Amino acid sequence: MNELILSKDLRGANGVIPLEINTTFKRGELTVLFGKSGAGKSTILRMIAGLLEPTGGKIVIEDEIWYDSSKKINLPPQKRKVGFVFQEYALFPNMTVRQNLLYALDDKKKTFKVDEILKITELTKLENEKPDALSGGQKQRVALARALVREPKILLLDEPLSALDFAMRAKLQDELLKIQRHFNLTTILVSHDIGEVYKLAQFVLELADGKILRQGTPSEIFGGSKISGKFKFSGEIVDIAQSDIVFIVSILVGQDVVKVVSTKEEIRDLKIGQKVTLSSKAFNPIITPI
Repeated sequence: MNELILSKDLRGANGVIPLEINTTFKRGELTVLFGKSGAGKSTILRMIAGLLEPTGGKIVIEDEIWYDSSKKINLPPQKRKVGFVFQEYALFPNMTVRQNLLYALDDKKKTFKVDEILKITELTKLENEKPDALSGGQKQRVALARALVREPKILLLDEPLSALDFAMRAKLQDELLKIQRHFNLTTILVSHDIGEVYKLAQFVLELADGKILRQGTPSEIFGGSKISGKFKFSGEIVDIAQSDIVFIVSILVGQDVVKVVSTKEEIRDLKIGQKVTLSSKAFNPIITPI
């Protein structure tokens, strides 16, 4: 079981905001913290990692108590099995890719673990390169590999892909999902991108002013948009799900998700991540690939 009961006063542009979180999440699940800047998302990650102490509450990861204010338990960061990936990579510039991973290794005798992670993340050919010689996507992959080397009980991702272009972000989203499922790794991701949330999340916590506004699957959180009678606009397919004998196509338009009922024939040439035009004819939505 994983449990978060957290309280902390946050200082924002509008003064002090009391953060109050009480939730549980499943082992091996990818949970996304979603919400506007200042909602407390990154603060929650820092408290889980032990980089910031809550005012009170409890942090339990895989049935191990990392923090409990009532029992005066507060494990230091080095004793928490956490993999943390930041937006700015935080790689050692004077070290090669391999040396960055070796530095993060808890048991220095387990060098085989570095070889394994380099292979899984497809970084073996770059192991002797230093960060300055790498692209942004490659640096982010190294940061993820370094986090995995620690064999974490939980992986924390603080908007790790937001600085990348669309094509690279989409590619690394696929790789992240593959790695997360390969290790069955409990993961918490901070994201502002609804398309990314739909693609990666199994569970979503939507935060506002330090509180959980809504929680559930991406469809439950973002699936309430309505379709007008006459329209034509472009979007991206973020989900295709079967419901009885029809299919529900979820299309991200701006920051809204529009759901369209389609037949098996209509979705034959559609796929997640595809850009499409959504239009109406006599109140019947039509999806056209771009």
